[in-house]
Amino acid sequence: MLRKAALCFFAMSLATVGFAQQDHPRGIPHLDHVFLIMMENHGYQQVINNPNEPYLNSQINAGRVNLATNYFAVGHPSLTNYLEVVGGSNFGVRSDNSPDWGNTACSPNIATGIPNADNGGGNAPIPIDTGNICPIWGTGTDAETPAVDTWNEIAGPFIALADLDGVKSVSAAPTAGKTIADQLADAGLRWKSYQESLPLGSASGVNYSNGTVTNLTDFTDLAPLTTASVVQDYAVKHNPFAYFASVQGGSDPDNSLANVVGFDGPRGLFADLAAGNLPSFAFIAPNQCDDQHGRSNADAFCAFDYGENNSGYTYGTQVGLNPGLIQQGDVTIERLVKAIHKSPAWGSGRSAIVIVWDENDYSGSTTQLTGLYPSQNQNRVVLTVQTNYGPEGIQSNNYYTSFSILKYLEAGFGLPCLNHACDPDVHVMSDLFGEEHHW
Repeated sequence: MLRKAALCFFAMSLATVGFAQQDHPRGIPHLDHVFLIMMENHGYQQVINNPNEPYLNSQINAGRVNLATNYFAVGHPSLTNYLEVVGGSNFGVRSDNSPDWGNTACSPNIATGIPNADNGGGNAPIPIDTGNICPIWGTGTDAETPAVDTWNEIAGPFIALADLDGVKSVSAAPTAGKTIADQLADAGLRWKSYQESLPLGSASGVNYSNGTVTNLTDFTDLAPLTTASVVQDYAVKHNPFAYFASVQGGSDPDNSLANVVGFDGPRGLFADLAAGNLPSFAFIAPNQCDDQHGRSNADAFCAFDYGENNSGYTYGTQVGLNPGLIQQGDVTIERLVKAIHKSPAWGSGRSAIVIVWDENDYSGSTTQLTGLYPSQNQNRVVLTVQTNYGPEGIQSNNYYTSFSILKYLEAGFGLPCLNHACDPDVHVMSDLFGEEHHW
C-alpha cells in the first residue's frame, strides 16, 4: 500500500513540475543507440598522452574520436557525478553511501533539504545526513555544489577541494526525482545499466560484489573468510539507477532492477552486443579494477592510484600513478569499443559511443580556499565521442559539464531536458556529435 501510494504521488508530482523538465533543444537529429562508458578518478592531464593509456590516446591522436578539451565533472564523490550524468542533479546526495533499499517510510533528501554527505573535514556548516540514501522520488530541492569545498570529501593533505573549475558553482534548485531512464521508459524506449562483476540473480540489495559473493552473502560456511576478504569489484555507487524508487519498486517491468545486468550471461552486455539486441541507452560501468578506480585488497594492477610517491602527494599529474591500473582501464576501453563496433547495432541507424571519467583524483589545495585553481587541480576530465555517422577528429574547447552530455542525449532521444540540464548556461554538445550548435 505504501509503495503504491508513493509511486502514485511520484507520478503526480512529476506531472505538475514544469521547472524541472522542459522542452528539448530543436534541430538535434535522432539517436538510435548510445553507449556511455564511465571511467573513474583521473583528471584530464593524467589520461591525455599517458604512455600507459595507449589505445585511447591513439584513437584521439589519429582523429578517430572527438575530444572535449574543456569538459568538467561537477562535484565529488563518484555517486554525485553519476547521478548528475543521468539525472541532471545530485538529488541532495554528496556521498557514496549505499541505498536504503526498499524503504518507503523515509523522505528523500530533495524533500528534506538535508544533503546526504560524508563530512570528511569534520566541520560541516549545515545539518547533514550520513546514513544510507533514501530512495529518490517526488520533487524538492537538490544540494548546492560550491566552487570550493572545504568540508565534504576532503582527501589527502588538502584543506579545500575544487568542484568544476574551482570558480563556478551550481546553486541548489528545484528538482524532480527522476532520470533519463524514467524518461526513456515513459517514451516507450529501452535502457539498461550494464555493470561488470554483478553477481548472479537480482541486483536488489547488492551494495558490492566480486561477481560471486556480495554484502548479502552468508559467510558462516566460508570461515575464516569474511566480508573484508571480498574485492569490491561491483559497487552500487557506480549504478545510479539503483537509488531511485521507480527502479527499486519495479512496478514498470521496463523500468526496474531487471534492467541492471552484468557484462556476461544471456542478458548481459556481450550477449546483447553479439545479438544486436541493444537498448536505446546503454550505461556501461566496468568494475573498480577495470575503470581505473582501484581497490586496496586487490592485485598490484588494481592498487589504489592517488599519485603519491616518495616526494609526497602529486595529485593532478601523471607522477606516481599506478601504471598497471591505467593500462588495465585502457585495455578495458579497447575491449568494449571493439565489441561495440562488431555489433550489428553499430552498422545501422545513428549510434554513438561516449567515454567519460566521473571526476578527477581529488586534486585540491593545501593552502588556497578560494579563487582560481591550477589546471591540474580542477575537476576537468576526459570525454570522447565517436559516432557511426559523423565526422571524427573534432576537438572542442567549448565549456561543457556533466549536465551538457545529459542535455544532448535527451534531445537525441526526443526527450525534454531534466533538472540542471535545463539551466540556460548548460550548452548542448552538438559539435562533438558532428552537428552544429543548438543552445
